[in-house]
Amino acid sequence: MLWDMDGTLVDSEPVWARVQIDLLGSLGATWTTEDCVSLVGSDLRDAVRVWMARIPDGAITAEELAERMYGEVIESLKQAVVFRPGAVELLQALNKEGVPCALVSASYRLMIDAVLPHLPGDLFSVIVAGDEVVRGKPHPEPYLTAARLLDVDPAECVVIEDSPGGTASGTAAGAFVVAVPQWVAIPEGPRRLVVNSLEPFTPEALRDLLR
Repeated sequence: MLWDMDGTLVDSEPVWARVQIDLLGSLGATWTTEDCVSLVGSDLRDAVRVWMARIPDGAITAEELAERMYGEVIESLKQAVVFRPGAVELLQALNKEGVPCALVSASYRLMIDAVLPHLPGDLFSVIVAGDEVVRGKPHPEPYLTAARLLDVDPAECVVIEDSPGGTASGTAAGAFVVAVPQWVAIPEGPRRLVVNSLEPFTPEALRDLLR
């Protein structure tokens, strides 16, 4: 099982939206909730380019912006995390049955490290962070890397995602994707199941998707 983090495991998109709107506004940019939605699931490097294009020249460097944006989100997540419905319960059930799970996030390792202490126990055998791959989602590299580290065939993996870019990444890697959209609609497609919640899922139900 290969899990996305932001919006799939953790309801962190509202935190990201608040920080983006506040920080970019303080730097002279106009940034809306709709703009936030347009970047859901994006690699940080791609997001920084979009943010910088909206900020007046000379207000901040790209490196400073990335550091400030990330730092504020991380501080918020260190204080409290809200998990998506059914996600932790499904993770625990998979762990109990010995199903190896990987966390595959566009977020950098520092942000992942802010979230993991809120989880009950060590539920992931492998973690692939956004700053540990050359090409982030929607490229398949993150999910191919996780499958390789787990020593499994990507075609025998189920990816759980919430964004179009992440779903595209999982599909391109050859996995079956369970898409749980929150902010952005995800169309149906081959080897893809779009659902409203993870709450009904069991390990056996996920196995059935691969049969």
